Amino acid sequence: MTKQELHAQYGPKLICPLPGPKSRAAIEADDRLISPSYTRSYPLVAKRGRGCRVEDADGNEFLDFAAGIAVASTGHCHPEVVAAIQKQAAELIHISGTDFYNEPLTELAARISAIAPMPGPHKVFYGNSGAEAVECALKLARYHTGRQHIIAFLGAFHGRTMGALSLTASKPQQKRRFSPLVPGVTHVRYPYAYRGCSGGAEEEEAFSMGCARFIEEKLFKTVLAPEEVAAIFVEPIQGEGGYVVAPNNFMRELRGICDRHGILLVADEVQSGMGRTGKWWAIEHTGVEPDIICMAKGIASGMPLSACLSRAGIMDWVPGSHASTFGGNPVCIAAALATMNVLEREGIANAARVGEFILERVRGWKQTHPLVGDVRGRGLMIGVELVKDKVTREPAAALRNRVVTLAFERGLMILGCGENSIRICPPLIVSEQEASVALDIIEDALTLVEKEL
Repeated sequence: MTKQELHAQYGPKLICPLPGPKSRAAIEADDRLISPSYTRSYPLVAKRGRGCRVEDADGNEFLDFAAGIAVASTGHCHPEVVAAIQKQAAELIHISGTDFYNEPLTELAARISAIAPMPGPHKVFYGNSGAEAVECALKLARYHTGRQHIIAFLGAFHGRTMGALSLTASKPQQKRRFSPLVPGVTHVRYPYAYRGCSGGAEEEEAFSMGCARFIEEKLFKTVLAPEEVAAIFVEPIQGEGGYVVAPNNFMRELRGICDRHGILLVADEVQSGMGRTGKWWAIEHTGVEPDIICMAKGIASGMPLSACLSRAGIMDWVPGSHASTFGGNPVCIAAALATMNVLEREGIANAARVGEFILERVRGWKQTHPLVGDVRGRGLMIGVELVKDKVTREPAAALRNRVVTLAFERGLMILGCGENSIRICPPLIVSEQEASVALDIIEDALTLVEKEL
């Protein structure tokens, strides 16, 4: 199949200039009525979606490589997920798991327990969002250990509620004018080895291990008593921070620090979990077992659901310690069970296969595109970092935004992450043909921006 034929069959279908008249009217209404705190990268007004495609209010059809920020794991409106939602909605839409029992709560908990990245038995708390899962983990760590301090990492994004925001450290705007935050959180450096090193394996190894050992060798000997630290929160792959993959040795060293000092290791897999990296959990690639794991986003194909899972002995709080009215909603759980079926049958294996297909091509951009300073990722969680100069690694934030805009104008939905990276996170059912079209569009946008310099 020629490139032209590939794009004709699998590519976007744009029928009018963007945004079209209906989209412009919707955007004007949004400006009048909706919170200005939302961050919109380009003027897309979504009306319907199927698989890896989204149609806007004017009938333009886009290829979606953002997946609702890695949420639409089975694609938009997967038939099995839709059928499960419809069936459950006709039987029971809501009963609060805080006050009443219902079987779907335990059915999904058993399914999640079976794929947990650490041995059971386990216990599960349900919420509505990733931030709520993190809030649960934060409170649980303090409750179980009786300790007050938390360690998190620079570049981390754990959410915007006040507890989760206290752990977040990816952009100043997220915290600006909201202090005082929850006290007792200390941020340390995440191993961004590619920024500070020449790229040699030995230098990157030393840098990575230095980031982890700083906690024990410096922090614990100067300002923070280890016996007062409840947990270390870490993203095995930083999401908002730039799709940065934590080295295996770094994760192993964190596990060792936690074991030596009775600290809980919390894996925030809100974005990286549920099969996105080609395994159920990104932390599985490292061989490290967490004590608590936070999940949301891809768990229910777009329905609002999250979960915080821990070793059973850790979730030892008593009734009334924590709760959620809507967490574990029956319709959301039905969607999650259907989602897991699709991911088990095809999604995870496809994420590994198509993810490697994408990485194999994108890695070559470091040699062929002056703007591309780094390519990293696992499965279908891939980051492309843009720099002004490959020696100094000066971030090309404005140019990254220009590439994202040009991609949209050509019918591809992508998003930025970190200061200067593009995130590639399509639904896990994406095909190689759709990936090829998307990469062609991104590369065309890169080439045009490079010519504009």
